[in-house]
Amino acid sequence: MAERIMLGLGDFRFEVGTAAYQSMKRSQAFRWGKQDRIGRLPALQFTGPDLQAVELTGVIHTAFRGGLGQIPRMREMAALGTPLELVAGTGTVLGLWCITEVSETGTVLTDDGRPRKVEFTLKLQEYGDDAPDGGVPDETPGPAGGEEDQP
Repeated sequence: MAERIMLGLGDFRFEVGTAAYQSMKRSQAFRWGKQDRIGRLPALQFTGPDLQAVELTGVIHTAFRGGLGQIPRMREMAALGTPLELVAGTGTVLGLWCITEVSETGTVLTDDGRPRKVEFTLKLQEYGDDAPDGGVPDETPGPAGGEEDQP
């Protein structure tokens, strides 16, 4: 029986039977620039929303499907330095995100030191749009220097 996917990050799947997260914390800040004024208190000027952040905390029971290889796989994905598509279990595409931190705590150790239970935290940061209109960026590079070749 196939497990229900809770969340997809690139080709990694968070499922109940593998790396299941118990909590998902999502936050977003909003930027306000301080403008100094002569003889008056400074004023704030809204400069726009900041990037969103997501923090997943969960537990892996290594005797189940997925085993000890799941955390190293998260680290390998982070080390590639490539934004990954984040998709909710409902199918909603949440855009491109970057892994900024992977941490783990292994407990309930076997006699050779392997953990039976691994608690993990995965921190993600929204990548942001590359295209000015929020669409897909043009992948066709122009001539060096950004100017057209002269005949």
